[in-house]
Amino acid sequence: MASEQIIEEAAEAVAGGNEPFLGLLDIALLAVLIGGAAFYFLRSRKKEEEPVRSYSIQPTTVSTTTATDNSFIKKLKASGRSLVVFYGSQTGTGEEFAGRLAKEGIRYRLKGMVADPEECDMEELLQLKDIDNSLAVFCLATYGEGDPTDNAMEFYEWITNGDVDLTGLNYAVFGLGNKTYEHYNKVAIYVDKRLEELGANRVFELGLGDDDANIEDDFITWKDRFWPAVCDHFGIEGGGEEVLIRQYRLLEQPDVQPDRIYTGEIARLHSVQNQRPPFDAKNPFLAPIKVNRELHKGGGRSCMHIELSIEGSKMRYDAGDHVAMYPINDKGLVEKLGQLCNADLDTIFSLINTDTDSSKKHPFPCPTTYRTALTHYLEITAIPRTHILKELAEYCTDEKEKELLRSMASISPEGKEKYQSWIQDACRNIVHILEDIKSCRPPIDHVCELLPRLQPRYYSISSSGKLHPTDVHVTAVLVEYKTPTGRVNKGVATTYLKNKQPKDGEEVKVPVFIRKSQFRLPTKPETPIIMVGPGTGLAPFRGFIQERQHLRDEGKTVGESILYFGCRKRSEDYIYESELEEWVKKGTLNLKAAFSRDQASKVYVQHLLEQDADLIWNVIGENKGHFYICGDAKNMAVDVRNILVKILSTKGNMSEADAVQYIKKMEAQKRYSADVWS
Repeated sequence: MASEQIIEEAAEAVAGGNEPFLGLLDIALLAVLIGGAAFYFLRSRKKEEEPVRSYSIQPTTVSTTTATDNSFIKKLKASGRSLVVFYGSQTGTGEEFAGRLAKEGIRYRLKGMVADPEECDMEELLQLKDIDNSLAVFCLATYGEGDPTDNAMEFYEWITNGDVDLTGLNYAVFGLGNKTYEHYNKVAIYVDKRLEELGANRVFELGLGDDDANIEDDFITWKDRFWPAVCDHFGIEGGGEEVLIRQYRLLEQPDVQPDRIYTGEIARLHSVQNQRPPFDAKNPFLAPIKVNRELHKGGGRSCMHIELSIEGSKMRYDAGDHVAMYPINDKGLVEKLGQLCNADLDTIFSLINTDTDSSKKHPFPCPTTYRTALTHYLEITAIPRTHILKELAEYCTDEKEKELLRSMASISPEGKEKYQSWIQDACRNIVHILEDIKSCRPPIDHVCELLPRLQPRYYSISSSGKLHPTDVHVTAVLVEYKTPTGRVNKGVATTYLKNKQPKDGEEVKVPVFIRKSQFRLPTKPETPIIMVGPGTGLAPFRGFIQERQHLRDEGKTVGESILYFGCRKRSEDYIYESELEEWVKKGTLNLKAAFSRDQASKVYVQHLLEQDADLIWNVIGENKGHFYICGDAKNMAVDVRNILVKILSTKGNMSEADAVQYIKKMEAQKRYSADVWS
């Protein structure tokens, strides 16, 4: 305003013909100077009026990684360690075994640390030999069709494609696999062999754990021979007395603000309330359940058809992919465990890693309550492994009960036998053990440290992303069975889903994410396919057939689609009957159904395949079609593969060895695919 007034007065003086005090040029310069001063003055005031920004420190998230560098060598040297145990784990077992080995190293004067290869610069393995008595152990699971786990993929590719000199590196490998799968422990076997090829020194023989039998027994048997070999190699005099050491310390936090407490989030605090993509294992999408209906018509068992809405999530899927869901534990079981440990489940706490060099600061998101930890973060229905029994024994006041737990945690034949019968065969979980070992009352925080993380459950998607881009369909059998002790055990995820019934005006949601699969339809629609999927093994094939029907509706040429489906009785558990019959009527599907209990002698899909040798050879031998199996890995999938070998031998005039090689070639060409579970 001041500058405007001066200019106006000067102008009036000129207009009146009087002699001006200032010349026109002077006036212009003065106006510029006054305008600049006014701008600076107003800008300064605006700055002063801006509110001061406040920053809050977020609690540590579940990823438990820090922003430190990825040098495991620096960490080893800084803390005086020489043992590093790497893990490749999809469900947490490999990580658990790695932790147990690193912890036991103290007994043998080898201070150890656990490391995730995904978070490490694995080229530093070349420098490990510079540390005295150094040793790298690899606990590696094989996943899918003989693949490394997600977190070990880069390391696997590095040693596969690289040609580094690992001379001087001491190593040992323990593999986690399942004999019902064709590529049993493929990753561990390869890594063990490849490290030797690159010049590394194998300190102890490869260990192979079989999850179909007793992987815990395999592991403890291997490691109890592993340690003497390590001591011998490094000239260490045996192991000292075993000392049970807590990995985490308890910090009770009654004064934490409510909005800083984790209430079930997988990683980011408040991610449930503030959903934002991309959605994955650490950031699941809360999917509304649109439909939850029963598929079985009788027989006493239950099979659910569930439709999840993924609208707005930006998640995409193809037929054959998997949907993963994070379940929660039964509230009654959580309460019971709290009572058995004399705990106040609403206590707010954190478990903090005593190893300050570890990237894993907490075993699960902290701070939280015991109720949340036992409900959302811990596997309370799993069969406990022997190391848990060993730790629980210390809290027994009755000597006989203490000895029972110690015996089952030992490697003696009697102890192993007792563990097999009393724990595994009886299907006792942590709650059952504490109910039956009445003098054992461990503190709840130690129980939370010992129990493994609650893992997401994976389901083959039973819909086509092309036909249902904003919905994911799931087909799941309710798991519920009576144990030898008379208890009724229930599946965590399917029980959780069964109770998630959508009601009018009330949205029911579950946390999910999509996992991509190699289980795919042929790229050319005209390629014929054979699908073998008894029971819920039908799930991915429902998506396949939906997609093939959709292509036909668009006028495209589609090859023959043959489905071998099996169940007990047509009148009870023939799931998706009307849909299948409709696809048959339209000429999209050639259905071969086996109802095992609808006649005197049982008939399974395997029998139908044997009867159709000419048809199968025509599709996969003469027309280069694709062959798919989904369902039980232990019996059905093995039988089907053997039948296929037999058909190829007889109809293709091959030797058995050539038939086996033919299937391997089909696998390499993605013409033979299996989505199986045990």
